[in-house]
Amino acid sequence: MKERSLYQQQVEEAVAFLQERITEPPEVLIQLGTGLGELARAMEHPITIAYGAIPHFPRSTVTSHAGNLVVGRLAGKRTAVLQGRFHYYEGYSAREVAFPIRVLSLLGVRTAVITNASGGLNPAFRPGTLMVFADHVNLLGDNPLRGPNVEAWGERFPDLSTPYDPHLRRLAQHSAERLGLSEVASGTYVCIPGPSLETPAETRFLRLIGADAVGMSSVPEILVALHGGVRVLGLSVVANVNDPDNFQPILLDDIIVAARRAEPRLQRLILEILAELHHE
Repeated sequence: MKERSLYQQQVEEAVAFLQERITEPPEVLIQLGTGLGELARAMEHPITIAYGAIPHFPRSTVTSHAGNLVVGRLAGKRTAVLQGRFHYYEGYSAREVAFPIRVLSLLGVRTAVITNASGGLNPAFRPGTLMVFADHVNLLGDNPLRGPNVEAWGERFPDLSTPYDPHLRRLAQHSAERLGLSEVASGTYVCIPGPSLETPAETRFLRLIGADAVGMSSVPEILVALHGGVRVLGLSVVANVNDPDNFQPILLDDIIVAARRAEPRLQRLILEILAELHHE
């Protein structure tokens, strides 16, 4: 039998740790990004576990990320909420960034809602637009599936012809309509390494290759979820819109404020999606 890699051992140890503490395995995973950490307050019968207590979980160094795994029921669904994420720019590899997703997929999660805050590239967007991922471009320069493949976890070459589940995308759009939410759009997300923000020339380039919004996260987690057979819905709060011909300074504090301003709308949308979510 092939010897387990150190990474595989670490994943299995984290899974075993959580299995001892979670009575009901989660079916849905929600990952909350920059300025989007409040959804866990709506959880029923929550169990909160700090990332630092879970074996081999990375440590978040970004102040707007709480760094907790909260497990309970949300809109009637057994749900795990990741309050905060890790980023490539913090010094982690893409595989380390996606470590929590791998662990939760092995705990039984079958649906993932990955959220983030982004910069708008599509001139039709406005600050506060909620973008439903239709596709993505990975410019990170790393892939979490690089290296030896664990066949029990997924195929060596996962198909990405439809990375974002069409049923979940339709459900998100219909839920937004039922709630009367304006400024909800579909688009392509591009992930860059960071932490430096885009120059005007880079903004023109990203627009040219078909991106509607840009950020520094989410794609590693999405790739691991897809590799693990988890269907994915991507949602982004467009915190600002970059106009390369009239470029304004971009400050992280402003992005956080804009994301928090849009958070109640995102929270309503996610709760409506969960309430209508039926697992086949």
